[in-house]
Amino acid sequence: MLEKTKTVSGKNNKEIFETMPIPKALATLAIPTIIGQLVVLIYSLADTFYIGRTNNPLMVAGASLILPVYNICISIAGLAGVGGGTLISRLLGAGKEEQAKKVSAFSFYLSIGMSVFFSVMTALFMHPLLMALGASGDTYQYARQYAFCVIVLGALPTVMSVTMSNLLRSVSCAKQAGFGVSMGGVINIFLDPLFMFVLFPAGMETAAAGIATMCSNVIVCIYYLAVILRMRGSTVLTFSPRSGMPEIKNIKSIFSVGIPAALATLLFDLAYVVIDKLATGYGDIPLAAIGIVLKAERLPLNVGIGLCQGMMPIAAYNYSSGDHGRMKSVVSLSRIVGLVIAAVSIVLYEIFAGNILRFFISDEQTVYIGANFLRVRCLATPFMFMCFHLVNLFQAVGKGDKALFLAVVRWALFNIPMLILFNAVFGMYGIVCTQIVADICTVAVSFYVYRRFERSIAAGAETPEAQEKNLA
Repeated sequence: MLEKTKTVSGKNNKEIFETMPIPKALATLAIPTIIGQLVVLIYSLADTFYIGRTNNPLMVAGASLILPVYNICISIAGLAGVGGGTLISRLLGAGKEEQAKKVSAFSFYLSIGMSVFFSVMTALFMHPLLMALGASGDTYQYARQYAFCVIVLGALPTVMSVTMSNLLRSVSCAKQAGFGVSMGGVINIFLDPLFMFVLFPAGMETAAAGIATMCSNVIVCIYYLAVILRMRGSTVLTFSPRSGMPEIKNIKSIFSVGIPAALATLLFDLAYVVIDKLATGYGDIPLAAIGIVLKAERLPLNVGIGLCQGMMPIAAYNYSSGDHGRMKSVVSLSRIVGLVIAAVSIVLYEIFAGNILRFFISDEQTVYIGANFLRVRCLATPFMFMCFHLVNLFQAVGKGDKALFLAVVRWALFNIPMLILFNAVFGMYGIVCTQIVADICTVAVSFYVYRRFERSIAAGAETPEAQEKNLA
């Protein structure tokens, strides 16, 4: 029975999902996740920081080019982790534990198969891929070194780690999920300088940074495997194929939410590819500057992602159980907190933009260009948060079609066409300004879709009986 399902910490899942005060429940699941996301940001910035210590903008630009490819790994994990994890929370809300176990095992092996395939394809098509991303004769070797280590060798542990962290959060084990992410970040921060400046020769810094990242992901993957194995019998999470295949309707549900989640990330990455491709037309220095900015702006966004990941299991569970008032409360609270964080971040970025760029690189031309870019880009932060907040909500409640629609509207209808248009009209600063305009438009559309969803709840169209097909 669900009442007997406990996390490792002894917390009853029903207490967190059903009876714990909303602020406390959100904090219980979101704070460890936010901490983990901040560490993810730190260790993703660590590579840029340590590569920047070489004061070689070409190395920084080469490593930055791989960010979209690395994010594709995360999107693959999103298919299995978000699709499977949100379904597990909804199944628990409906009291279907046996199906939740089967979904857990299926999601795990799905992530393995997809990551191995992606790794092999990247190895086979490395050259055309890097050229499509905008690698020049000067940056190609650095981009190739980094991609081989982080993607070809590192895709499997990266995808598995992200998938397992999502599955852990789905059963309210946010502390274990957050600790694994944090541990990987700390390890990577220590391995980066060791590999780059002690073990590897000069000129191989990007390869060394990539190997450090890959090793840290391997360690995190082993940690998650050990945690879930130790939790056998205390949660529905399992790797055992003996649990059997999920029902067809539940396999469809994994893909109906997971594919839109993955496509949303892919569209996000496509926008980054377009930015890189357009920025290469202005030279390697602006490319290095925008690469740093795209990472530096992630601080409030990663906090927002952690907040949304803490919201999703509570929203999914209560949506499936029929407690829509509690679902709406956690959605509202997470939205308010995220917008406050975004507002504070704008003030800090405007004041300290130059200092932030100098943290990564001392080349004054790169600092000057990047600081100006950052002061403009940061103005989009609250709108960016609202975009992925509403997408995550629809993923949580199994509305993959709505999540996909909003992702397509954001990136394919507004962002990417505007990037091309604004670049042609306003030049490099047009590229930087696009995010603000595109996300304002997207938020307007998103709220229209959300209001229609709220009206369907008020009209009784989202009762537990009416939702049975949402588990399909």
